[in-house]
Amino acid sequence: MDDKDYHLLVVDDELSMRELLEYLFIKEGYRVDCAESGAQAIKMQDKTTYDLIVCDIRLGDITGLDVLRAAKAKHPNIVVIMISAYVTTEVAVEAMNEGAYDYVPKPFDNDELLETIARALKLRTLERESKSLRNDLKKNLHFGRIVGNSPAMMHIYRLIRQVAQTRTNILVSGESGTGKELIARSIHNESTRADQPFVAINCGGIPETLMESELFGHKKGAFTGASQDKQGLFEAAHNGTIFLDEIGELSMPLQVKLLRVVQEKVFKAVGSNEDINVDCRIISATNKNLAEEVIEGRFREDLFYRLNVIEIKVPPLRERKPDIKALAQHFLEKYATEMEKEIKKISSYAVDLLQKYDFPGNVRELENLMERSVALSTTNIILPESLALSVHKRRWIEGVQGKRYDLDDIDKGVSLDMILREIEYAYLQKALELTGGNKNKAAELLGITFRSFRHRLGKLQGDN
Repeated sequence: MDDKDYHLLVVDDELSMRELLEYLFIKEGYRVDCAESGAQAIKMQDKTTYDLIVCDIRLGDITGLDVLRAAKAKHPNIVVIMISAYVTTEVAVEAMNEGAYDYVPKPFDNDELLETIARALKLRTLERESKSLRNDLKKNLHFGRIVGNSPAMMHIYRLIRQVAQTRTNILVSGESGTGKELIARSIHNESTRADQPFVAINCGGIPETLMESELFGHKKGAFTGASQDKQGLFEAAHNGTIFLDEIGELSMPLQVKLLRVVQEKVFKAVGSNEDINVDCRIISATNKNLAEEVIEGRFREDLFYRLNVIEIKVPPLRERKPDIKALAQHFLEKYATEMEKEIKKISSYAVDLLQKYDFPGNVRELENLMERSVALSTTNIILPESLALSVHKRRWIEGVQGKRYDLDDIDKGVSLDMILREIEYAYLQKALELTGGNKNKAAELLGITFRSFRHRLGKLQGDN
């Protein structure tokens, strides 16, 4: 449906607001009618079927909630967006429970309002599609326990299907918290080994002195405390899949022992001279650049190529923001069920806040945020103020050319003077770039005097 085919109704008792909204919507290509009262809006719907209504909550005669109820009674699928300068959380929740798509507080950002309307109309169009298409979309939203239907995730789903039926070793790479283990489990579940064990181990979470015993097992008396024989994880994964998470953390001696298992499918338990044959698929994961680790001499090149036959790169959440809404809803339902809370929906404005956040902790951070938000919410809808974003502030800042300074690095020791110099220099250079080298105008952009600008720039250029 083209924009010109969408018919909108604006309901507000203030003439200036009606004129503003009418102008904005006509400019976007929508057909627009206006009503100055709730009674008029209800009457207009007897003659015209609208795609979307933008309605003020506080009207002179009957309330916007009354208009909402009447609209939903006549046309259950109509999209209604409530606006108000005085809305309370309780009223907003009531509007959402009555079927409003969202509420927008006044004063609103014009572009954000238009985005909300476009998104709402797109949703209405999807709901008009056939049942089979909706089912297909729903299937594409999930792949096993993985959630997301962004192009990047659809590519990963195709890769999983392609490699699952092979015996090839797989390397899953990506930042911490991106869901690398879920990818590994999906490969296992799609393979012919699905009814066999899936054994996972975090190579960075076990002390090096114990790692060999964990992987290969040990014999009684092999070392102090070895009071009985112990089966290793490779033997436990026989005929199935072993997942070696954070493979880049393995020490060089263990990399040598692992290489033998990869090449020959044979290993020895600690304290034993007997070979144990094993048939298991190896899926490794890392948040490091293993190719660089090889160059730096921290990871064996021969092992790298044995493990990295096929690589699946999982993008960070900030590069697949279309998945945030689906993931947030998934975690909302998960924790609402666990906590026995009747929370079923996330406000689209709350979703906007989530999508504007970069989630340095990726999907794991989003899950933690939603768990906390559900726990703290006192309503049955997650509103912007319900989000516990205050404890998930961005933990990094950017300096020159997008370089990130991670605030979590403070415990390692940093040079604050150097960081502040780089950030200040970046702002000065950007202001000069935007003003074509005009220092007077650059100083105005930065809210400082020309003299201060010249002094700062000269000092920083001298430092550099």
